[in-house]
Amino acid sequence: MSIDQAVLAVLAAGMAGTTAFLIKWAATARTPLRQGTVVFLLLMMAGMLAGAFAYALRPGTEAAVAGLWIASAVMSASVVIVFLAFLEETRRPLRSPEASPRPPSVRTFVGAVVTLVLVNELLMGWTFDLLSGGLAAGGGVLGTLGAVVVSPWFVFTMAAEMAATAVLLRHRLSRPVYVVLLSQSALMLLSPPALEAAWWREGSIYLSSVAMIALFVFLMEFLYRTRALGPGFATYLVRLLPIYGLMMAGVFVWQVYGNVAPFALSVVLEMVVFFEAVVRTEKFDGPEGFAWQLRPLWTFRVLLWVFVAELFMGAVLAAQLDPAGYLANLPALPLAGSAVTVLENAVSNGFYFFADTTATTWFLVMMGAEMGALVVFKMREVKGRELRIRLALMLGAYGAFAVFYPSLYYALVFPNAPGATAPTTVPVLGWSMGIGSAPLAAGVFGVVLATYAILGVVTVLFGRRAVCSVFCTAAVMYQGTTVDAMKRFNRTSPVARKYLGSRFSLAYTMASAGALVALAGTSLLSYFDSVGKLHVTVGGSDPSVFLFVLSFSVVWYVLFVSIPYAGTYSCVTMGWCYTGQISAAFGRIGFFGLRVKDKDVCRRCTTLDCAKACPVGLVDMPGRFRTTGQFRSSKCCGVGGCAEACPYGNLYLSDVRHWLRRLVNRARPTPVGVRLPMAGSTLPTAPPAAAAARAAPPIGSLPR
Repeated sequence: MSIDQAVLAVLAAGMAGTTAFLIKWAATARTPLRQGTVVFLLLMMAGMLAGAFAYALRPGTEAAVAGLWIASAVMSASVVIVFLAFLEETRRPLRSPEASPRPPSVRTFVGAVVTLVLVNELLMGWTFDLLSGGLAAGGGVLGTLGAVVVSPWFVFTMAAEMAATAVLLRHRLSRPVYVVLLSQSALMLLSPPALEAAWWREGSIYLSSVAMIALFVFLMEFLYRTRALGPGFATYLVRLLPIYGLMMAGVFVWQVYGNVAPFALSVVLEMVVFFEAVVRTEKFDGPEGFAWQLRPLWTFRVLLWVFVAELFMGAVLAAQLDPAGYLANLPALPLAGSAVTVLENAVSNGFYFFADTTATTWFLVMMGAEMGALVVFKMREVKGRELRIRLALMLGAYGAFAVFYPSLYYALVFPNAPGATAPTTVPVLGWSMGIGSAPLAAGVFGVVLATYAILGVVTVLFGRRAVCSVFCTAAVMYQGTTVDAMKRFNRTSPVARKYLGSRFSLAYTMASAGALVALAGTSLLSYFDSVGKLHVTVGGSDPSVFLFVLSFSVVWYVLFVSIPYAGTYSCVTMGWCYTGQISAAFGRIGFFGLRVKDKDVCRRCTTLDCAKACPVGLVDMPGRFRTTGQFRSSKCCGVGGCAEACPYGNLYLSDVRHWLRRLVNRARPTPVGVRLPMAGSTLPTAPPAAAAARAAPPIGSLPR
């Protein structure tokens, strides 16, 4: 850094600190005179920067004189603001000096402050870019403004202003709001286009991705812990999250095409949202009356924009870490010709961008880190050891089948294997289901049969949960704290309510039949393609590859963000997952089921907590427990939330292990004589001598 640049850096730091103090003053200004003083000082800064900018455009004596005139004119005009504010103050002698101004003046004041802060930043960034020789010529006014916004003089100074403002106002902000505001300043600082150095480009991409993942995890866990938000904070989130989606899309567009306009727009929008909020911190002080679980549209918007940011974040990481493999597969159909052709090509490009990105290792790593953190939080809450073990196995399976095997393992074992769209790759189930397929050339039916045999064996022994709650990557996405809490939408959403219970509705039957027919048909077409009998493609892809991509790289994520309307575990409740349907078929002849230790406990229970805890909405299970003492359904994916939620410890998940114990008569006897924690309810009591001899364990113990 040269001496001139060091001087400019000191000036930029001074401006950042001054602006932060003025914003703090603006946040507490409640009289016209104080508001006018804040605007006056910001206008003074604008006048000085405007004069410096005029000189920086064409340095010389004439420019210096013109700059002085401009600065003097703006400063003189700013005095009028204070004078008018003083007159307004004198016209209100009977009101309290601290009386709040009328709402229209509040909006005008906030708009003036935010506008002046933005203008000052633009003038400073543009001036310092000109003085330091860092602003490239050309590109027109919009191109130049975009270059100014992404320059280090703008983004670094803006990040410093945002951080300093948040620190100065920390006593007026709640902890969640304070964390979000500080995170915004960190993400502003880590703007990849700010510097041209390769080390900055690479490091800022990684660090900003980590920072954004941490922010999303914090917000998700906060939503789980705080079911009723303040309306101001709820509104702020749904304004901020789309900007982050645009920001990550802007990084990708800059990274691949060199266009900074989308990213620059996101920077300006984030700055506007931030300063508009901190100037009116009182809007965060409202009562916590916004129950997000009763607001499906709000929750949908949060999930949608978080996913959009994650999608482009995954694309950025893939383009950075594997540019040859990822960018080479991205579609680039020309957007030219008739309107119909342009529309078709745009839809095709968007579809394959979506599918290719969600299938990349780096997107899955990012999603695993984010959703896996919520699973870890869930593990700290559950009481049952078996449930904690299953959650740990689920995380391990995600790491193996979503990250290690499909990318690292096959890159080492099959370095010359064909790509994912080659006809010789038959994804019978796909690695994301935990029981996948290798690149196949010969002996395809043997691998197919072996795959289904493995699936059938584990399902018969341990139930559908072996796939849907352990092997499948969807389990990690659905079983973290926040998303698991969204199972409430299964009972409140008009769409999700149609799939409640064990009954197979017409829509479920048609979806499951269509999924299985599509699997059989595309697998046959894929096989005949691999042996040279046919050559059928769908959108340029092998039919079975296209079906897998459509189902699990597109439709699954669309329904995931639609949880407020489709409910949780829609792949299970709606029946469109062909892997789940195959597993369910094997499960009908297996050992898995839900059992209770005593039907009388269920008959006297009034909480129905087991049904409320079910993530697939099996609301008919309490009735089965009361009549038969057990429950089996092909929709049950063995999450175990029902057993965890039972307040009496009367429910457990039974599989081949329990069957063997019963076979050798090692099951513990049913406890008797235990008073239940419900008013006036006691189980039938055995004779005292018999009860003492049997020494029954507590009702919460599991049979061996």
